[in-house]
Formats: sequence, structure tokens, C-alpha cells
Amino acid sequence: MEVEVCIQSDEVDCAASGHTSNGSDCPISPTTWELWFNQWLEQLQPELSPIQAYELSLRLTNDREIQTLNALYRQQDKPTDVLAFAALETDCPQPDEVLMQLPLYLGDIVISVETAQRQAIAQGHPLTVELAWLAAHGLLHLLGWDHPDEVSLIRMLNQQQVLLHTVGLVPETR
Repeated sequence: MEVEVCIQSDEVDCAASGHTSNGSDCPISPTTWELWFNQWLEQLQPELSPIQAYELSLRLTNDREIQTLNALYRQQDKPTDVLAFAALETDCPQPDEVLMQLPLYLGDIVISVETAQRQAIAQGHPLTVELAWLAAHGLLHLLGWDHPDEVSLIRMLNQQQVLLHTVGLVPETR
């Protein structure tokens, strides 16, 4: 299994100490993000790419930007913690020769670090755990998971727990 992660970040508050960052000194390094996404995809074993190679983007941003995206794409004019834009939801067939040579693009995950920080404090765990929790949630959405009802939400939250345990993180029970 191979995954390429493109990490984008504006100046956002990336650490509990309150310093701002361009992404290079966030509590989770790009190398760690890539390792985690690799481990999560190994755990989930999606059968989407014939060469088991995937690509996705992760954007760490602030409440202002995520509110703009949330209003534009979900018609909810308020900040949220995570948005996922699944590339697989669009009908864009790829020729077999492309699928056999290039990673399959899963889509984009956008996380508000400001909201994640507030939620981490409320949950009583580090920002790193909250960011991983939200990234795992976004990844599941990219792979087609959804939570339109209580049963599917519980199933998805349980899978997030498994994914965080896979990378050695133990979130508080939600």
C-alpha cells in the first residue's frame, strides 16, 4: 500500500502554545501524516486502486476559511471541524493504463485547526489526537463512508477509534 499526501497550510494556530505556523512546525509532521494515512489504508484495505496506490490532499486551515467552504459546498454558513471532498463521488472514468500507473486520487480533507483546538480542550486530549481523529473521519468519507443515521454514525466513530489505535493514539470515548 502506498499513499501520497499533499499537505497545505496557511498560517494557522497549530500548537497549544498559541504560536502560528506555516505547517512546518505543526504538532504533526508531514512525514507522520503520510505514515498514518499509509497505516490507515493498510487497515481499511480499500480495493479501489489496482496497484494499491493512493493520493489525497490535507489542508490545515482556520475557522474563517472552513466557514467559507462550508457555506459554499454545504450551505451552512458556520465553521466546522472537518470537510471531505471525495474525488470518487464524481463520475470521471479513468483509462485502465492510467489506473495501472498512477495513484488513485481520493480527494481533499480540510481541517480547521482552530475548531480542532477547542474540541481537543473540551475532550481533554492533545491537539495531535484531535487532528488525527478528524483526518481519520475525513479519510473514511473519501472512501465512501457516511453517517446519515445513528447506526452508521456509531459504526464510523468505532472505525475511527480503530484507526487511531492503529497509529498508537488513544482518543477519549466520544
